[in-house]
Amino acid sequence: MSLFFASILSLQGQNVALKTNVLYDATSTINLGLEVGLASRWTLDLSGNFNAWSKDSHTKWKHWMAQPEARYWFCDRFSRHFLAAHLIGGAFNVGGFDTDLSILGKDFSVLKNHRYQGYAYGAGIGYGFAFMISKHLNLELEGGLGYVYLDYDRFECDGCGRNSGSGTHHYIGPTKAAVNLVFLF
Repeated sequence: MSLFFASILSLQGQNVALKTNVLYDATSTINLGLEVGLASRWTLDLSGNFNAWSKDSHTKWKHWMAQPEARYWFCDRFSRHFLAAHLIGGAFNVGGFDTDLSILGKDFSVLKNHRYQGYAYGAGIGYGFAFMISKHLNLELEGGLGYVYLDYDRFECDGCGRNSGSGTHHYIGPTKAAVNLVFLF
């Protein structure tokens, strides 16, 4: 344990980054990421987000998620192009959306009269680019694709507690979209 704290205290320029994803910020989702340099071209990014708010008494978009990610930088870490591999884990409580939206073959109109509550687990790969704004500030863009396994209970409406079944879903598609403001230490 002492070695861990000693290594943190001996960190020097641009070995640690603190970040926020402005896409999550736009949806009132609290999020924070911490990225640590492991080697000259490798970093470990640990990010998480949390949304406990309801739009109104009918609409819910509550969730939490953790997404650890290993990154390989083509140049120096925290600079320019990188490839990434990430894991995903979280829980959700979603329903009450009045929409006829269908994206990537998924019909979201089921969210009008049902609420889904459950867990998600998955993994994916990503590509990103970091724009250096100043010595201690970056703008980072990243997109990722992968697989997510969803295990859920379905409820007949958003406010009632009547369970109308359970199920699973195998999702393949986008697993990460980030526009990060990054503060480098």
